Amino acid sequence: MPDRTMSEKEDALNLYIALSRASQWVNAHADRDIRRHGLNRTEFGVLELLYHKGPQPIQQIGSKVLMSSGNITYVVDKLEKKQFVSRRTSTEDRRLIYAEITEEGRQFIERVFPQHAEVIDHALAGLTAEERTAASGLLKKLGKHAQQGY
Repeated sequence: MPDRTMSEKEDALNLYIALSRASQWVNAHADRDIRRHGLNRTEFGVLELLYHKGPQPIQQIGSKVLMSSGNITYVVDKLEKKQFVSRRTSTEDRRLIYAEITEEGRQFIERVFPQHAEVIDHALAGLTAEERTAASGLLKKLGKHAQQGY
């Protein structure tokens, strides 16, 4: 990587701070909405994943919602107690356990998700539709670059 000027480094730090603060505030809105329904962000994320993507091996859920597999087991346990998720052993490989959304979990997400999407939309209303599209593209580009360097 070529040497960066002090100004470029300061710009990078300013962007990092702005990105972190924006993320914290948007997450605060989302978290407040999710807590109203008795879940935390990870539980909601797992439930949403299972709703939109179907049954998932428990060992792979963590990488999709950015959590360790040990924590995912705990989260699936909590969702199972709420009867939103069930476990199913693979018919091909008994070592593989799938988490899948239950009918009660499906009804919950179908009831709650549209309003949750509204909360996110409201939190991001500081940008126009065009700005959101541009920001999304730029952040994906930034994320891919950061991931490659990790």
